Amino acid sequence: MAQHAFDMMDTLAIERHLKTLAQLQTEFGLQRAEAEDFFEEWLTGLPSLTAAEQTALDQIRERYHYQFSEGRLGEETIKLIVLSPLLQLAGFYNPPFQFRAEETIYLDVPTEKRRYRGRIDALVLQEQFWVIAIESKETNFSVDLAVPQVLAYLLANPHPKYCTYGMVTNGGSFVFTKLQSGTVPQYEMSDVFSLLPRQNRLYDVLQILKRIGQVVLDVPESGD
Repeated sequence: MAQHAFDMMDTLAIERHLKTLAQLQTEFGLQRAEAEDFFEEWLTGLPSLTAAEQTALDQIRERYHYQFSEGRLGEETIKLIVLSPLLQLAGFYNPPFQFRAEETIYLDVPTEKRRYRGRIDALVLQEQFWVIAIESKETNFSVDLAVPQVLAYLLANPHPKYCTYGMVTNGGSFVFTKLQSGTVPQYEMSDVFSLLPRQNRLYDVLQILKRIGQVVLDVPESGD
């Protein structure tokens, strides 16, 4: 019976059919958090960066601007020259983290026979807890438009007891999200970090990635 019910469900693509925060609110009860300290991880306790890390980030930024000087960059290029080096510097390729690319996820609508399916560009896990779901887009794509998509991915987390974190980037801009599941799931977003100013905002991005990694590693000890 369960399999038959599954077969009767309409399956829709997240990227094409979940495009607004209003849809997430209507179908899944998602609300923006009211507490000011809900998402402090991108503001407090940020680790310092070494001179070598700063040099590596300067190189990533220079490489991005050089490649972008001839026009927009595709998603695969952004992953190669920006996203992958950042995740490596953050330590997300090392134990105890596990890295998966193009992970397929499903999100069921609680009150209807409908489910959504999506493929996450990059997913980092630690002991079955989602650390960060990363959605990368072409450079001409606004990161604002991808926020509902990454929040939908976080809603599909099979371990809803713990907070999950997301990041959206088009290579030149970055924004972080946090989601807490529950009867009323809540979310919040960080500022948008852009590579346009003279200051290298990749420093901030790497510090936040490292901070999120630290928070998640502490969860098994303090989560209960």
